[in-house]
Amino acid sequence: MSAKAISEQTGKEFLYKYICTSAAVQNRFRYASVTSETDWDRLSQEHPWLLTERLVVKPDQLIKRRGKLGLVGINLDLQGVREWLKARLMRETTVGKAKGVLKNFLIEPFVPHPQDEEFYVCIYATREGDHVLFHHEGGVEVGDVDAKAQRLMVAVDEKLSEDQVTEHLLTHVPDEKKEVLASFIVGLFNFYEDLYFTYLEINPIVVTKDGVYVLDMAAKIDATADYICKAKWGDVEFPPPFGREAYPEEAYIADLDAKSGASLKLTLLNPNGRIWTMVAGGGASVVYSDTICDLGGVDELANYGEYSGAPSEQQTYDYAKTILSLMTREKHPQGKVLIIGGSIANFTNVAATFKGIVRAIKDYQGPLKEHEVTIFVRRGGPNYQEGLRVMGEVGKTTGIPIHVFGTETHMTAIVGMALGHRPIPNQPPMDAHTANFLLNASSSAMTPATTRTASFSESRKSNDVTPAKKSKAGLPADSLCLLVNLAKATTLFGKQTKTIVWGMQTRAVQGMLDFDYVCSRDEPSVAAMVYPFTGDHKQKFYWGHKEILVPVYKNMADAMKKHTEVDVLISFASLRSAFDSTMEAMQYPQIHTIAIIAEGIPEAQTRKIIKVADEKGVTIIGPATVGGIKPGCFKIGNTGGMLDNILASKLYRPGSVAYVSRSGGMSNELNNIISRTTDGVCEGVAIGGDRYPGSTFMDHVLRYQDTPGVKMIIVLGEIGGTEEYKICQGIKEGRITKPVVCWCIGTCATMFTSEVQFGHAGACANQDSETAVAKNQALRDAGAYVPKSFDELGDVIKTVYDELVANGTIIPADEVPPPTVPMDYSWARELGLIRKPASFMTSICDERGQELIYAGMPITEVFKEEMGLGGVLGLLWFQRRLPRYACQFIEMCLMVTADHGPAVSGAHNTIVCARAGKDLISSLTSGLLTIGDRFGGALDAAAKQFSKAFDSGMLPMEFVNKMKKDGKLIMGIGHRVKSINNPDMRVQILKDFVKQHFPSTQLLDYALDVEKITTSKKPNLILNVDGFIGVAFVDLLRTCGGFTRDEADEFVEIGALNGIFVLGRSMGFIGHYLDQKRLKQGLYRHPWDDISYVLPEHMSM
Repeated sequence: MSAKAISEQTGKEFLYKYICTSAAVQNRFRYASVTSETDWDRLSQEHPWLLTERLVVKPDQLIKRRGKLGLVGINLDLQGVREWLKARLMRETTVGKAKGVLKNFLIEPFVPHPQDEEFYVCIYATREGDHVLFHHEGGVEVGDVDAKAQRLMVAVDEKLSEDQVTEHLLTHVPDEKKEVLASFIVGLFNFYEDLYFTYLEINPIVVTKDGVYVLDMAAKIDATADYICKAKWGDVEFPPPFGREAYPEEAYIADLDAKSGASLKLTLLNPNGRIWTMVAGGGASVVYSDTICDLGGVDELANYGEYSGAPSEQQTYDYAKTILSLMTREKHPQGKVLIIGGSIANFTNVAATFKGIVRAIKDYQGPLKEHEVTIFVRRGGPNYQEGLRVMGEVGKTTGIPIHVFGTETHMTAIVGMALGHRPIPNQPPMDAHTANFLLNASSSAMTPATTRTASFSESRKSNDVTPAKKSKAGLPADSLCLLVNLAKATTLFGKQTKTIVWGMQTRAVQGMLDFDYVCSRDEPSVAAMVYPFTGDHKQKFYWGHKEILVPVYKNMADAMKKHTEVDVLISFASLRSAFDSTMEAMQYPQIHTIAIIAEGIPEAQTRKIIKVADEKGVTIIGPATVGGIKPGCFKIGNTGGMLDNILASKLYRPGSVAYVSRSGGMSNELNNIISRTTDGVCEGVAIGGDRYPGSTFMDHVLRYQDTPGVKMIIVLGEIGGTEEYKICQGIKEGRITKPVVCWCIGTCATMFTSEVQFGHAGACANQDSETAVAKNQALRDAGAYVPKSFDELGDVIKTVYDELVANGTIIPADEVPPPTVPMDYSWARELGLIRKPASFMTSICDERGQELIYAGMPITEVFKEEMGLGGVLGLLWFQRRLPRYACQFIEMCLMVTADHGPAVSGAHNTIVCARAGKDLISSLTSGLLTIGDRFGGALDAAAKQFSKAFDSGMLPMEFVNKMKKDGKLIMGIGHRVKSINNPDMRVQILKDFVKQHFPSTQLLDYALDVEKITTSKKPNLILNVDGFIGVAFVDLLRTCGGFTRDEADEFVEIGALNGIFVLGRSMGFIGHYLDQKRLKQGLYRHPWDDISYVLPEHMSM
């Protein structure tokens, strides 16, 4: 959500820090917070004024009218405050319908004053601007301020002046107080704007000769502006509404939500309830809650929540396990039900999200069966068939009763089944599989013949788009003098509509092109893309069977200039950049429609966008929307889902019914309902779930009223706002004459004892008239067709449609089969329709999940177990968790092989390369290329030679003699400097460790016997460090218990031991590279006197 209430303490802290006014604001930062754990001695030390002043104490838990409820202690000393709190702190109290425990209190200095020094001020946001309310009589008995307060509306992007305040608000204020109040109110308004408040009420504000005192304060801020205001806000704590506890699980899900691009919400209503929900989609989650309450389940409804926006499998798992953990803590005598519901997804891979839920069900199968949980599932969208299959399978394998339904079942039908109000079908009919719609039997790559393009009652013109204004394309409109707002287009999209897509959303663009193709458009609707993070280039897409290139521009100006036919912009910009990119787009008069997909744009920015759009005649769809669709013509982004749903809902050709909703997921559900009950959709728009959508219900209803092809209109409203009342007015005044079927979701809100913020930012009623119940009744009274519940919406739509067919208003057309579109390879593989050998196979690492996995071990476990570098090497090289001594031995080997001075060939090459100005990678590679049999590559060779001799039963003397006879060197024997009298300490360190920790050292002992023979002939023919590591590693592999003999021999054969030297010596080579760079050594040239030039003195033929 966007507007969130903050505590009085937080609001006053902000005000005291950041208000800028000439009025003297008194008692700044003089407040103290008290809970049951407060140390009173420490509190009085931190706030010494508590001991010297008279005090006021009150609960700070979002409780309204505390004075009338007797919840304010006035004119007390500190001991009096403590006595007053004894009767209230941690005690349950009832406020309205809400019962809650008083936990947090605020103590402030008492301000003695007469009644005539109390005033009331309030600022709140609306679509058009910010309203400032002022009344010259404040305090507990202020009464109905809406009716009697002076009010001033400050339009969006305008400023408030002291003269305006004095003239319009302070008419009943004594002259001596006007200057102070005017300055304070202007300062308060600027503070309200700067810190992105949406509501700010002070009652009373007291003005004395000393200055201004802010006594009681209530406020909400726009939480989506956190990225703008973080420096001033800090970490804001948003308290829950009074009567609802703040649960750690809610905080956990909120944290997941903040870290995710998806939406994850959870509100606990009754943790002991038997009805639990796990619903996909902000709109759908409200509909399911409504239906549960309509069927009498309000007292047993345990939670409200939603997941949407394509969460990953891991995120869905974390969300699901939280709910399953909560619902399996307390048993219920009737058992429990879990409703896993949702509308038809537009772009979320249902099977992928269900995998996370299935994992959680498997993890909790014991508790779920113990608590007698029955699960009901209904879902649609991309790959939903596979998701439902997996969900059904887990029910069979775990023994948990899981009833699974798809798009053939009405969305909320499972609620009636779960609550025992309707029977559970034994074998529900399943819709056809995705693949059945998409595979093309024809080999022709030609664009198919045009299918039905209009409903019978609509005649098509050559160009069915009404532009807002004819203007020269590609030029900003700054030079145009706009004295009045331009008229907006009645028809937004047609068969020739062209768009620019802002953002590298290749999947959405391909979906649009596939829709264009199946609608038999002559050309793709996407003319170009804008992506500021790359240079200009072309992106490959499919047009039916053919591959086409779509230009991508770094700058919007270039795209507009080169594509003058474009009149629509679809913006996938992030919430941080959507405002700037939209404002830029509106400078081009060729653009008459902009769809803003991003959710979480601050309301103040959205209102500025709306203001400019109204001035320029631009229709805004969104923010926080999936977009809209005009069957047979054009679709925005992911609207309508994938092609299986496009075809199942007959969105490839127009019908006679137009709809407008807030929710993107519910708009797809409407597509489904309309296709099953009428001749189909003519146009549909999801205006978005924010408080201030760019276009309103009424904007689109009036467009539909003026569109000949639209014969009936459907509006899916919701709790919050008053836009639906304009539809009532339009029907009553005769402006709307076509049948309107309307239902406002959120009827459950009036049944809850505490305020619940639903999934959409705008879904919250601030007054009785904004409730769904009130709006449904008003629409019914105005003459709209309003069902009794969402369950009956389809029936009402069918009834109205049948009447229109019966009286001849609608003449259904014959169906024409749509053309088929080839399925993308990646999606066909996802559906399991094809298989292809992988280009690579790997068995050591998997980076695809929530966290990196080494040979089956999550990276968090690697650190938790303190496995170290040796342990990681064991996982990645040997796919084993090696014993601790083995890990230590590997690390010791890396340490002793790290470097052996600058004279050896590898280090020498690295140094020469570094001094030639080459980079680190080139220099390191130059050194590594010298490693072989003559330098550093003796580990493998020594291991192989000694193993072969030992395994064949050859005595050490026989081995030495045979190698001498064959004229071969014994690898790992001999050292240029070290000898039996000057031993290599590296070998001695390793030998001591191996003898102490290895369970057996047979091969090492054999090699040491060989050493005795070779050193008797020449003292420097010792077992060197390469040879020692080679034979010791063979002992390790053979005796640590983690490998069979064949596996141990295979690792030696494939070169694993040389890897130890390569990895260790890389550290030294890098050190030499950095050393040369640090010493700033120049190009190396070998001196002449160190080269022996041997040239032939005479050559003859």
